[in-house]
Amino acid sequence: MKKQTLILFLLLTTVFTAEAQLNIDHYIRVGRTRISIGNYTGAIEYFNIVLKFRPQLPEAYFYRGVAKHQLEDFRGAILDYDKAIEIKPYYPRAYMNRGMAYHNLKEYEKAIADYNKGLEFDPENENLFINRGIAKLSMEKIDEAVEDYNKALEINPKSTNALMNRSNAKIMTGDTEGAIRDLNQVIINRPHFAGAYLNRGLARFEMEDYASALRDYDQCIQLDPENALAFNNRGIVKHKLEDYAGAIMDYNMALKLNPEMASAYFNRAMAREILDRPGYENDYQIAAQLNPQYDLESRRLDAQQLAQNQQSQSGQSSGSSGQSQQQAANQSTSQQTGSGNNAQDNQADEEEETDEQQQRRRRPNLIIQDTRDLPSDEEEVDDGRVQNRNIEIDLQPIFIVSAFEKNAVDYNRFQYYNLSIDQLNEKNNYNPMLSLTNKEVEEYQEVFENFVLYFNARLEINETSHNYLNRGFFHSLTGDYNAALEDFNKAIEMNEKQAIAYFSRGNCRYKMLEEIEQLESPSDEITVPIGGTTNNLTDDDPIAMPEYQKILDDYQTLLYLNPDFFFGYYNRAFIKLRLKNYKGAIEDLNRAIELEPEFAEAYFNRGLTKIYLNDIEGGALDLSRAGELGIEGAYNIIKRYAN
Repeated sequence: MKKQTLILFLLLTTVFTAEAQLNIDHYIRVGRTRISIGNYTGAIEYFNIVLKFRPQLPEAYFYRGVAKHQLEDFRGAILDYDKAIEIKPYYPRAYMNRGMAYHNLKEYEKAIADYNKGLEFDPENENLFINRGIAKLSMEKIDEAVEDYNKALEINPKSTNALMNRSNAKIMTGDTEGAIRDLNQVIINRPHFAGAYLNRGLARFEMEDYASALRDYDQCIQLDPENALAFNNRGIVKHKLEDYAGAIMDYNMALKLNPEMASAYFNRAMAREILDRPGYENDYQIAAQLNPQYDLESRRLDAQQLAQNQQSQSGQSSGSSGQSQQQAANQSTSQQTGSGNNAQDNQADEEEETDEQQQRRRRPNLIIQDTRDLPSDEEEVDDGRVQNRNIEIDLQPIFIVSAFEKNAVDYNRFQYYNLSIDQLNEKNNYNPMLSLTNKEVEEYQEVFENFVLYFNARLEINETSHNYLNRGFFHSLTGDYNAALEDFNKAIEMNEKQAIAYFSRGNCRYKMLEEIEQLESPSDEITVPIGGTTNNLTDDDPIAMPEYQKILDDYQTLLYLNPDFFFGYYNRAFIKLRLKNYKGAIEDLNRAIELEPEFAEAYFNRGLTKIYLNDIEGGALDLSRAGELGIEGAYNIIKRYAN
């Protein structure tokens, strides 16, 4: 009998193990499918589940890293690639992807080191050579980049990526004809690849072979009719050929496909001005707003500054300085318009031109859109202090005691488990159930009002701290904060050890204060401001400070009675952020995360605070964790302000 029992146990164990393995495979398969269809946050959810049960599975870290990579959360992706490599050191794909993430963060040396490591394990991987070449090209190591592209082509002579990138490198060395030969080969291999025609058109334009460039842009548009760059660049070729009406039609199409293309507005403005068509002034203004480099006034001032610098360096006498400055200005204008004449020739020509002709000739160059992703010497205009940028980002709001239907579909998504609330639910034994959440639950308002009536009846029979506390919850949920505050006061008066009552009273006081502030300034948001003005309160506010201190006192008492109640630290951090106590807020958020390592909202608010304090790296990692735990908006912030 014992033997049969043992055999049965072994059989059941085998069945359960196989079923568990099947489920893990299913989650990985679904996660990869979601990546392939672009549902990256959904993929992360599935890989999170896999890693809960199989924390040593390198593929789950790798694919979660891929999903974060696609969301442009490069630091978060690197952490996952790190873990995959730690578990599986011989993982060339992880080295390659980590290298690409480092490249996106412009850490080219680290990227090259990863590509080198990947090539140790997979020396025939053409993509590793191509990516290493791209990193070297970004560091302007052009010859070394070409060597890598050549190695990739030895492995795969028809590699489109290698040929396209080698053509870019040749452009940088001035070998435009060599670049065209590479692009010709791409077109032979892939005759329907629109990007090759677009880049070859650009190269031919630089050689002033406008007819051939026009044919390439025509072909690109035929293959990819949604390509705004091709329309803009074809418009420029027509512009050069003095087909201004045709150019305007192309600029119009480019702007229809991409309404934020500054160069198309600028180019259209010049064509409209030449044809004396209305609207060109507006086009110039829009172009300057979208991109300051297209601001004509700034360009004129730059030309004047160049002239002054040349004058100061020339060492000429004051009697000839006026003439020198005029010649320098003319020379600068000539360079901008692409003219090869010297300053004196320009001045002589101007005497024979009308004022209108002179004005048109002095316009700066048409702005052609370069599609080759070449390294640039121009640095982004940025003072390095992200908190001075004129944006505001909303914090995740405070947590309150709320209520949900027991069987609500999104019940688990909106709340965290907490023992104190669980004990209250057990004692109440009614539906809806109390929960802790920072999400609004408007659909239950009628239910909340009914429960106010229910506890009115219970209090007529039995005035207890528990009943006052519960009625306070529902008064607060219906927005009757004055009544709620009276109930919480009564509950605390009858039982000073009831920690959740202090938590709810502090929340109620904040909600009352928030309503008052919104009445005074309806547009105010509770935010961590990154630049611009702030609505945070200051120490000299005679009304708000005492009220905020009462809120902090309630949270302090709560945490004294229940030091492991992580929502208290989170809410207190939120109030401290309102009072500009950033150091204290981060300390509270640290403690909240220590107590609840998967506290997504705490990571989110700490990430925003760190970015505000110029800790971009730390802020990005916190936001990455918040995104991983389900707050999708974190990825947008990472992309906009942390990469």
